[in-house]
Amino acid sequence: MKKLVLVSIFLALVVIILGAYTRLTDAGLGCPDWPGCYGQLLVPQSDALIERANQAFPDRPLEAEKAWNEMIHRYFASALGLLIIIIAAVSALNKRKGKDCPVKLPFLILVLVCFQGALGMWTVTLNLLPVVVMAHLLGGFTVLSCLFVLYLRLSNVNISRSDPNIKGFAKFSIIGIVLLVGQIALGGWTSANYASLACTELPICEGQWSARFDLAGAFSVPAADNYEYGVHSYAERMTMHVMHRFGAIIVFLYLVGLAISLFWKTSSGMIKRIVVLMVVVLSLQIALGISNVVYALPLIVATMHNAVAACLLLVMILLSYTMRRRF
Repeated sequence: MKKLVLVSIFLALVVIILGAYTRLTDAGLGCPDWPGCYGQLLVPQSDALIERANQAFPDRPLEAEKAWNEMIHRYFASALGLLIIIIAAVSALNKRKGKDCPVKLPFLILVLVCFQGALGMWTVTLNLLPVVVMAHLLGGFTVLSCLFVLYLRLSNVNISRSDPNIKGFAKFSIIGIVLLVGQIALGGWTSANYASLACTELPICEGQWSARFDLAGAFSVPAADNYEYGVHSYAERMTMHVMHRFGAIIVFLYLVGLAISLFWKTSSGMIKRIVVLMVVVLSLQIALGISNVVYALPLIVATMHNAVAACLLLVMILLSYTMRRRF
């Protein structure tokens, strides 16, 4: 059971990375139908199938590279879904045999991954509606997080005696998770609306950005038939980008403050190691964010920015889980 969950965590992270890569290569509509691609389980390759696909979708002729990016993401997501079904079935079977095994959490993960599949379908059928795209991103992070919590529960991590010096810090780690999830959502909203390059200078934005700031417009959803490449004005996209940077500053300051406080007050070597890991991953994430601006969103850097965000969330969950287990 634990090995299955560990494999599923790795697979969920791969799906998140592939989803980011698909989005960043503008391949979200590489296949305009769902769950197949131009009516096929594989991307059409023969001349006859390509001709048939182009006739079926004259407004979106086949682009093989984008189609493969989209379908590879779907294949891995389907494999993850199948693995989670197996995990839920094994957990139910173990419980029926009287073994001490979580059942509610695997079932919750199964429900989440089914809903995640529906969001994947709506991403295509609603032509990259930003709310759905962002929800799909958050759904992926939620599934990954729940799988990690399940792994921690199955691992029965040995927690040493309580440290009274940090008794009140467990709730602050939860606040850190909430802030981080909010920042991930801001990043997803920025990416879903193609606003990642709306600001090209540091530390905030170029020009008279404050005069163009439009918070209401930035978080609106204009009516459109297709949301590919974005439908918001420059001012609205600039506001999205600026809000994401503000969020990054807030999360960075909060997590660094939490790390310093915990490191100096705790006597637990385990918690100190988790705190150091958190600072390392946080620093890497900030460096990737800055690189996205300085080097105009390189594909590998932007993709890793999503992956490291997922890793940072897992580290925060590990920290919170460890401290809550201690009390």
